[in-house]
Amino acid sequence: MSSPSRRDLLRGVGIAGVSLAAGAGLSEAITSRRGDHVGASRVSFRGVHQSGITTPAPDYLSLIAFDLDVESATDIRDLLNAWSAVVADLVAGRPVGPEQSPSLSPRDTGEALELGASSLTVTIGYGPSLFERPDTSHLPRPRHLAPLPTFVGDNLDNRLGGGDVVFQICSQDAQVNFHAVHSLERLAQGLAHLRYWHRGFGRTSAVGGKQESTRNLLGFKDGTNNLQSHHVDALADVVWVRDGREPSWLQHGTYLIHRKIRTFIETWSAQSLDTQEATIGRFRASGAPLTGKHEHDPPDLNAVDQYGNYVIPTSAHIRSAAPSSNHGMRILRRGFSYADGIDSHSGQFDAGLHFICFQQNPLAQFAAIQQTLSQNDALMNYLTHLSSTVAACPRGLAAHEGWGDQLFA
Repeated sequence: MSSPSRRDLLRGVGIAGVSLAAGAGLSEAITSRRGDHVGASRVSFRGVHQSGITTPAPDYLSLIAFDLDVESATDIRDLLNAWSAVVADLVAGRPVGPEQSPSLSPRDTGEALELGASSLTVTIGYGPSLFERPDTSHLPRPRHLAPLPTFVGDNLDNRLGGGDVVFQICSQDAQVNFHAVHSLERLAQGLAHLRYWHRGFGRTSAVGGKQESTRNLLGFKDGTNNLQSHHVDALADVVWVRDGREPSWLQHGTYLIHRKIRTFIETWSAQSLDTQEATIGRFRASGAPLTGKHEHDPPDLNAVDQYGNYVIPTSAHIRSAAPSSNHGMRILRRGFSYADGIDSHSGQFDAGLHFICFQQNPLAQFAAIQQTLSQNDALMNYLTHLSSTVAACPRGLAAHEGWGDQLFA
């Protein structure tokens, strides 16, 4: 008897879909090693919107992208269906797939068996290159899916951005993230290969209504004025796609942007506190704007001191990023710090921010804001953008639906 082909295996996983819970006999015997609510915390995989967008941001990020190696629309569809079936298990804290003979390699790689779901979310997005292939040329292309223009201060490495299929993986446990990456990559062998793998820690933006602002590697509270998950009307206006001219699978979806931003930590740390606060436009200790006393006090961009100078300098980051400086444009931020060791050339920290945001129109929203920042923001003196990714994130999956069926419907 001939061995099953890779395509047959993928179809088997995809067709199984949510029925892969047949392996639940094992998962029911597994409890979180954390001994608290963290490992047991689960986020719903299916719904109107994908999770990982307005879901409260956890502590760890893995952002990966695959480039496809196949040349068949059927193979792409099967792979996407197989990925979504596996992710349904991962986010539920179940081992991947049903158990099989001990004489075969386990379906689940085992490194997260006692960790539980740990608030895992896996958010998929499709890059521009996916729609530039002969096998996908018949698919309707999202209207605003295109690479971003180059901005002042960019030092982009194409190997660190882009990709046919992008995954944002977030959880409360770095090993749970690794398990998700490992599971997706293992299923893709022979069909797609990893283009890059970014890792982050320590969320820098509050998204959930009860989350508080945290500090970035500059030492300042970050994301104070970010949109929140309970801002339903604002999210409908800023984040969720509602344009009837977009593909049906993108309705109630959104566009993801990722920028890896390196911060020159040593140069920043050598500045006086006054210089740092003037650069940001906020007090470091409290997070309050220079015109206020508390973090969430609205900044008064018109306030002047006794000499007629703006209290919040004209080049302050919060002034350049404010909607009033960008024709009212807003985005939903969801960032994480990173520290990749020491730069072998300079001997300095290779550290900074994985900036992630979601919006309806990348050019009209993010690009407009970034254009202002690149020209006017004093913070640009202490950082550089190393990578750029744009992806169209589909709506959430319905019951028994897979990503391949959704995209190729």
